[in-house]
Amino acid sequence: MSETMLLERTRQFLEEPLLGEQDLDTKVRLLLEAEYLRRLGRYRRLDHTLTQKYGMTFEEFVARRVVQQKGYTWEVETDAMDWETAVGGIRTMERKLQELREPERV
Repeated sequence: MSETMLLERTRQFLEEPLLGEQDLDTKVRLLLEAEYLRRLGRYRRLDHTLTQKYGMTFEEFVARRVVQQKGYTWEVETDAMDWETAVGGIRTMERKLQELREPERV
């Protein structure tokens, strides 16, 4: 097992009652989980917004070549890039959460 040094001020923040009485590893994992969930929520909201805007899933959007159909406008190209980032982000955050929640194997 490896050890990592924390700055004293960081350690003080981690010892505040807000995070409970768990050990430092558990607290850091809780903070990571909260961040992954925050990002997952943001990606899902964007996916939902663009699904509503275009009336289709991202996969359908790509398959139908909507960017080309709309004449490669700035708005549609930007939406396509943002949507692709959101869809990839959802997969990544879900994978990271699953890995984080798996029990440690010693």
